[in-house]
Amino acid sequence: MLMASYQRQILHAKKKISISYVIREKEERLHRSGVNSLQYDPVLDRLYSAGRDSIIRIWDFNDSPNESSSRSRKSYANGYDYSRQNHNNVAHDPYVQSMEHHTDWVNDINLCCNGKNLISVSNDTTIKVWNAHQGFCLSTLRSHKDYAKCLAHAKEREVVASAGFDRMIYLWDIQALTMLTATKNTITTKPLDGSKNSIYSLAINQTGTLVASGSTEKVIRLWDPRSRQKLLKLRGHTDNVRSLVFSKDGSMLLSASSDGTIRLWSIPQQRCVSIIRVHDGGVWALQTNESFSTVYSGGKDCKIFMTDLKDTSNTTLVCRESAPILRMLLVNRSYLNNQVEDRSSESLWVATTDSAIKNWPLTPDSSDNWNGETSSTDEKGASLSSPLSESPDLIIKGNPAVINYHILNDRRHILTLESDNSVALYDVLTARKEETLHRASNDSDIKEKFDEEKKKRFKMVYVPNWFSVDLKIGLLCIHLEESECLSAWVSARDYNFAPQFDGHDPKVNLGCLMLQALLEHWPPTYEGYDNDSKSLQHDAISDLGECSSGLQYAPKSNQCNNRQRHPMNMNRTHKNGNVNSIGNQYFSMTSHTPVIISEGNQTIMRFLCNEAMNENEDIFIQEIIPPWISDIVISKCQPKFTKLPFFLLPHPNSGIKSLRKERLSASDMLQVRKVIEHVCEKMLVNLNDDNGSATLNQDSTFRGSNQSNEPKTYSADKVEIYCNDQKLDEDLDLRTVRHYVWKSGGDLVLHYMLMK
Repeated sequence: MLMASYQRQILHAKKKISISYVIREKEERLHRSGVNSLQYDPVLDRLYSAGRDSIIRIWDFNDSPNESSSRSRKSYANGYDYSRQNHNNVAHDPYVQSMEHHTDWVNDINLCCNGKNLISVSNDTTIKVWNAHQGFCLSTLRSHKDYAKCLAHAKEREVVASAGFDRMIYLWDIQALTMLTATKNTITTKPLDGSKNSIYSLAINQTGTLVASGSTEKVIRLWDPRSRQKLLKLRGHTDNVRSLVFSKDGSMLLSASSDGTIRLWSIPQQRCVSIIRVHDGGVWALQTNESFSTVYSGGKDCKIFMTDLKDTSNTTLVCRESAPILRMLLVNRSYLNNQVEDRSSESLWVATTDSAIKNWPLTPDSSDNWNGETSSTDEKGASLSSPLSESPDLIIKGNPAVINYHILNDRRHILTLESDNSVALYDVLTARKEETLHRASNDSDIKEKFDEEKKKRFKMVYVPNWFSVDLKIGLLCIHLEESECLSAWVSARDYNFAPQFDGHDPKVNLGCLMLQALLEHWPPTYEGYDNDSKSLQHDAISDLGECSSGLQYAPKSNQCNNRQRHPMNMNRTHKNGNVNSIGNQYFSMTSHTPVIISEGNQTIMRFLCNEAMNENEDIFIQEIIPPWISDIVISKCQPKFTKLPFFLLPHPNSGIKSLRKERLSASDMLQVRKVIEHVCEKMLVNLNDDNGSATLNQDSTFRGSNQSNEPKTYSADKVEIYCNDQKLDEDLDLRTVRHYVWKSGGDLVLHYMLMK
């Protein structure tokens, strides 16, 4: 989809532009990694979840079974569980829609305008305004210069505050935000600045007259948003302040910290009135009831406690989660059945660092051994009692995340270790998961399988790094940078590409093929090339000179920005609607693959592969695409082969003396067998035998030499090539020899020797 308008002159004046893509399923219905934030629409009975996989998902429970205090588990294979009994309702799939526009963790979301709009902030530094009912992005704001971390909503004024790692707090009028569009998204607001550290938590009172921020500074700062002045600091915490909640009248403030404590502050008195110590780890999430009489807390210890704020010694362990708790949301569904509001109709939605979302009841399980007593704690504050509930009422399952990876030597395949204790194999070029190789029941077994697969699939071949990988969203995200993307030339035959040239093994550049595949639906890449494709391809191949050693040279008259014209993408065409799309002749990209164009750490544009043909996306890509990409996908230029300098000398034990040490240069893909041919054809022809001493008058290079006399020929099978006294296999190329055998700086040194 088209993101906010961005001016070309601004782009090229700053950081370099890169292109990335994500390897994923066609439809990602379930979260892949932790869930950072939750919002609930009580009117539509919808849950919104913001994931670390960069996606916001909508879940509808309008037709779900009624609440019951007596529960049993029922599982469903399509990704959700209902834990109910005493009803005949057939559970429906709660998934509604995925809201995809962010490119990094979605850190926080907030429903506003009576549920009509949703605001989100992300590690991609953007703030996005969404149509919550239909799930599409209305506009994008780029005010933050670093991770946008948290939001706070003043409902009475419809004002939203945002803050993040850039230490700035911005205040937004929601009505103004909803009026923005994708092309008209400029809004000016002066930030509240003065924080010394990255801001992790934010709160605003209902009237929008008081803002509180928490950070790694270990203090809570209070601000007056009207005068934009700092009012005071609340000191007491000894670690990062992770969560803040105002009471409805704004007179009290709750704070949670990584120091393991919860503090209750009196704003009029400007002091801490109570300290709650129930957790045995950092406290990351707080949730209060409407009357601000009860607080629910969760964090690193995976436990949720319910504490009476009028008597903070009255604490109950609600449940034990399976992962550290990131967010909780208290919901009351009594109105759905015209029930009287009480705790029996309340429940907690809980999001953790795991990809599942669970709904926990706040009434005791009849089957549990809960005795109705408050929780006792040990000397560290850890609960010694059984929890209020042993199992959740409902589970929205998640999909496994990729937690480790290993790039194979062919620089095409990636082995992954996934959170469901499985090992899988991915193809970077086609952006697909090829197969799941292993599954195991525990961590140690699967790590052993992962290591075994790495050893099993190792091949002594070196291909330059042409991409980088990150796992921050729980999926493989492949990054292509100008500095390394075009470095990997390989043999098309070695990569099992369909042969297109009879009797010829063309060399292909993996980065170029990838760029062409990612933008194969973009009109400028194929318009005007259909008629001349065959003739242009023929001319390009015939223009490439080839010597006996297999080296190819590009004609000087056929260069484009230091790249040689060598079209490899002219003959493969396929239909997509009424459009003939041409990418490259070897493989095509899955149409649902997200493509991300970035400038530094800021995303400029995100779109799916097949959306590049849309009018708006087409225009915007033309505005922002850098020359190093357009040269490849539009002008059909190719980078030059990488040259590798080396010395080729007689082996000290060969008995051959060389008159001089000459430095040669060849493509780094040159195989050792070609070096042997060169030795036989160009070097050993000068070998003379005077009085029993063998001397080589070395005056030839890989470009050839003239011999006045009929040379004595030597068979290639009589010549051996050595590096560091290790005999080299004929199939190895120079770059592999340098990487695995030479293993040092300076020019590569090879030695040849005649077999006795």
